[in-house]
Amino acid sequence: MKLPIYGYGQPVLKLKAKEVEENNDLIQKLLKDMWETMYNASGVGLAAPQIGLSLRIFLVDTVQAMEEGEEDQGIKKAFINAQIVEEKGEEWAYEEGCLSIPGIRGDVDRLSKIRIQYLDENFEAHDEVYDGINARVIQHEYDHIEGVLFTEKVKPLKRRLIQRKLDKIKMGKVSADYRMKFKGKTKR
Repeated sequence: MKLPIYGYGQPVLKLKAKEVEENNDLIQKLLKDMWETMYNASGVGLAAPQIGLSLRIFLVDTVQAMEEGEEDQGIKKAFINAQIVEEKGEEWAYEEGCLSIPGIRGDVDRLSKIRIQYLDENFEAHDEVYDGINARVIQHEYDHIEGVLFTEKVKPLKRRLIQRKLDKIKMGKVSADYRMKFKGKTKR
């Protein structure tokens, strides 16, 4: 089922998400719905807070973002109860966007390599290292379960330049090709 994506200003986007206690049919249905919602919105990642649930779950599919012939370098995974245990490497800027903040993009500096521990959709534990665009998308989605939005990581000048647009999104005055939920209303 395609779920509405919660827009900038929704309180759930600023909460540190709670751990998932157990694997069950509801979690499996949620994961299925999240994949469908993410693809419907043409996203490469989606976190549970973006659909209104304060849970430590996010999805990443960078396979679709890879150059032709390099798709095997991408990842398509669910991350449950993830913890980034190390970030290192060169810091690099890259223009990010977010399904919860349509129409706004901005350069965010992030370290190039991460080590992350998480449970997959079968609740099997993993301890893995990622770099490049895979690390970046994971870091962006991980920020969501920590209650942090990419707009908080852009340079102060850019933040001031986008503030009016952010205020409009908060009021639901934005257009997106997918359903969104704002304080008190859902909009297509």
